Amino acid sequence: MLWFEPSSEERALLGAVEAFLKDRVIPGADARDRNGVFPADLVRELAELGVFGLMVPEAYGGLGLPSVTAMRILEAIGYADGSLALTVASHNSLATGHVLLAGSEAQKERFLPKLASGEWLGAWGLTEPGAGSDAAALATRAEPADGGFRLFGTKQFITQGSVAGAYVVMARTDPAPEGKRHLGISAFLFERPAEGSGFSIGRKEEKLGLRSSDTAQLVFDGLFVPEDALLGERGRAFYDVLRVLDGGRVGIAAISVGIGRAALDLAARYSTERKAFGRPIAAFEGVAFKLADMATELEAARLLYLKAAALKDAGRPYTQAAAQAKLFASEAAVRAADAAIQILGGYGYTLDYPAQRYWRDARLMEIGEGTSEILRLVISKKLLEVL
Repeated sequence: MLWFEPSSEERALLGAVEAFLKDRVIPGADARDRNGVFPADLVRELAELGVFGLMVPEAYGGLGLPSVTAMRILEAIGYADGSLALTVASHNSLATGHVLLAGSEAQKERFLPKLASGEWLGAWGLTEPGAGSDAAALATRAEPADGGFRLFGTKQFITQGSVAGAYVVMARTDPAPEGKRHLGISAFLFERPAEGSGFSIGRKEEKLGLRSSDTAQLVFDGLFVPEDALLGERGRAFYDVLRVLDGGRVGIAAISVGIGRAALDLAARYSTERKAFGRPIAAFEGVAFKLADMATELEAARLLYLKAAALKDAGRPYTQAAAQAKLFASEAAVRAADAAIQILGGYGYTLDYPAQRYWRDARLMEIGEGTSEILRLVISKKLLEVL
């Protein structure tokens, strides 16, 4: 068996997930995209399959899957519905991933079972109105208070922001040394606070794509968090953030492949049914070659994310591999969706076909968890380190 082929156990698990996606997720994906409402009932159903604890050890109630298998599942969900895939990925890779990486045993015992079961969705608060790619510029602060800290600031574009049951939030606890802005940032883990406690949900975003994924502002105005909410070492959370993002980027790459595959399948089916000049348009090289390029790029993207996931599973450095996988897969997905629109012609530009949804969903993959520009910076720096 080739290293990248799924095992029989993986096939069985993937088969169960794909059956659920076919019956319960794909039929309503267009409607959910149009109404933009977070599908809480569908999320609860999906939680029964264990997908909110993909890589959580069985001791804490998760599936304990290797990253390679977990990423295949994310690809399958991405094929069915990009919005739902982003919900599952951000919960697993970012919020839960940060707890797995830096949490104390007490924090793991308290939070992981509820995160793994889907009873609590996790939200990860790094981005701010003035701090995106330049994450070290975050302005949210945690001021020492008797027995803990009080949080002040605003987080922007937070997935699961308004529906989460647990939050991981980055804030500055200490002044940064000269020339080292990344130091002095800490992470905090806490249950969803009550409204009026110094925490509130700000604007919920109306997005171009991924419209049924919840995205909202978090506003902190003196929220008290106890000392034991500190996640990892005080003042050094930025190093954990970078490692969390590495894992998140592999997940985005997997979702990108799923969205791209959906676009490819749609275009291929349409091209065999649509006739022009007396024959199916798939018979024309102008169409057939587009399909060939889409299939080749998406297969290459899959191998890139599987390589990054395999390196992670082996405990080997995978920062560069994750960046390469996310960069190539996200851009390949956008190209695939764009080509699908072109192959469908006028129909591709209507809401009657999901080609436009695939393009809108794929477009965020080039932005979230590291823009293409930041990823090229990461990759080039890693290359130059060895020279």
